[in-house]
Amino acid sequence: MQAHELGRSSTRHTRIMGIGAYRPQRIVSNEEVCRRVDSSDEWIRRRTGIRTRRFADSSETLPVMAASAATKALAQAGLTNADVDCVVAATMSYLYQAPPLAPQIVGLLGSTPAAAFDVSAACSGFCLALSLANDIVSMGTARHVVVVGVERMSDIIDPADRSTAFIFGDGAGAVVVGEADRPGIGRTVWGSDPAGQHAIEQEFSWRGLRVSDGAQWPYLRMSGPEVYRWVIRTIPEVARRTLAASGLKIDDLAAVIPHQANLRICDAIATSLGLPDHVRIARDIVDMGNTSAASIPLAMERMLASGEVASGGLALLIGFGSGLGYAAQVIELP
Repeated sequence: MQAHELGRSSTRHTRIMGIGAYRPQRIVSNEEVCRRVDSSDEWIRRRTGIRTRRFADSSETLPVMAASAATKALAQAGLTNADVDCVVAATMSYLYQAPPLAPQIVGLLGSTPAAAFDVSAACSGFCLALSLANDIVSMGTARHVVVVGVERMSDIIDPADRSTAFIFGDGAGAVVVGEADRPGIGRTVWGSDPAGQHAIEQEFSWRGLRVSDGAQWPYLRMSGPEVYRWVIRTIPEVARRTLAASGLKIDDLAAVIPHQANLRICDAIATSLGLPDHVRIARDIVDMGNTSAASIPLAMERMLASGEVASGGLALLIGFGSGLGYAAQVIELP
């Protein structure tokens, strides 16, 4: 049988060219959350490290927040909306089956006819979407891919649920992935542990709203202790495997940016990895809460904007959450 190349291009190096964030205007204190749940500011801070979170208003929709973050990322990259070849949106709080979220972002950006699709992988969604963008650009399918992590977690959490009401927040973070003269995005290490798939889950199907009289909204529920144990047992080893896959040591990093699930988790990861003083760990959770797929790009943007880390340094990104799934890679900071 004759072999065919099918026009296959040689692989290209890629990097993150720009980053942008959107943080909703409304700041929600622990005291406000505690009006609906039996808790206190002191308890929430001690258990999670969270002081405030942001909740989006009716005008701050998923497409609007995502497009705003993407516009900032494109500007930092020195690109225009017309340069966008593809948009990948990572989210778990989009409430429609159709149309997908990403084409709406393309419409707001004015980037037609860019390809557009969604990734539904909860809190590991951004790292998975970034891996896809890396592959798309490296194979020559597109020159510039916008990756957005965007959530309105306030739409899917029960404000009276003591296990979740104070944890989650809203927001969007975006990056632009493009070609580079040297590798700027390392190999992705990923996986899942379906044995814990019920630890973070929507309590019942949307179908219940149609077939059951008086059915309640299918809120997100979580078994916090089970998730915590799994993360502490699993994620540090994922981090080590990711560093090994990129041929790096912990001292080579400028930052570790884990999914912002809980400040205790961030600190436990730092302790387990034995981070030296010069390696910073993201703590965006304190002011933003857990923003699921948006948490890693939001945390990365804050670290860069504040000067905590510098452009060109290496950062280990680690997403993990519902599934229980995880994905991680080392990137060069834009």
